Amino acid sequence: MSDPSIKSIDSDVLIESARRTLSTQAQALANLVNQVTEEFAKAVRMILTSKGRTIICGMGKSGLIGKKIAATLASTGTPSFFLHPGEAFHGDLGMIQPEDVLVLISFSGETEELMRLLPSLKSFGNPSIAMVGNIDSTLAKHCDCVLDLSIDKETCPNNLAPTTSTTMTTAMGDALAVALMECRNFQPQDFARFHPGGSLGRKLLTRVKDLMHKDNLPICAPNTTLKDAISVMTHGRMGVVLIQDEGKLLGIFTDGDLRRAMLKESEGMIHKTMASLMTPNPKTINENVMIVQAEEQMLRDKITLLVVVDDAKNLSGILEIYDR
Repeated sequence: MSDPSIKSIDSDVLIESARRTLSTQAQALANLVNQVTEEFAKAVRMILTSKGRTIICGMGKSGLIGKKIAATLASTGTPSFFLHPGEAFHGDLGMIQPEDVLVLISFSGETEELMRLLPSLKSFGNPSIAMVGNIDSTLAKHCDCVLDLSIDKETCPNNLAPTTSTTMTTAMGDALAVALMECRNFQPQDFARFHPGGSLGRKLLTRVKDLMHKDNLPICAPNTTLKDAISVMTHGRMGVVLIQDEGKLLGIFTDGDLRRAMLKESEGMIHKTMASLMTPNPKTINENVMIVQAEEQMLRDKITLLVVVDDAKNLSGILEIYDR
């Protein structure tokens, strides 16, 4: 059973708590902007010039944020993985190669598990970056580069639970990832290569020819009457017929064109030919264009269908906006 007293908590009190938390963290982020110095540029250059991986290491909440940073780096062009300091002390140090860069995260800069690793890490000689809330800490003093994450206080009312500090760590990790992306000119197609299973990856990797309708296309000759064209349109189930002569695409006639034609002049309309009713020179798109570009074109031109052609401008298929 739920505690009846919970229902008596004033909503305004809860809303104010959330606003206070968000405002505190927003201010801390604003302050963090001024804490970005030449050390940040040094960290980016260290990672860029490395021929190895970027290894993120942290304990507790810092470790959880470290896993996120490693995942973000790996998915945006910087080979990276997370190394748990406890496991590292029991054999996983063997995962570190001479070319790797180490990013060690500890808000206090005195985390016991990282302190135990320092002698080994120093003996390896790998370039190291500290992400700390205390630039005078032991960890900061033993790393080649220090990113300052210091804050006035945690959002936690007891100033104990990592709250503001984890936000700062996440933000700094994102800043590193974005700077590295910009330096590498990391493009959407590069992002898609590392995300082939997601909807975004499929979208960015898919070409028009992969989704277009190419079988049993609704095609008419220029001398086809409207009556016969309606039959072709109905069987095609795409609300359109393409007018073609000797393999050359001449025009298009849609169900919208049909409605407008019937409203304009109904008598004798059924016997008119496609040559007189079609829209000549329809909008087309090459079959090798990425589906994202096709969608952008359809949205820009406010159309739901594109005629697909090959490199020789021959008809290849039809693409509808929901074919994704």
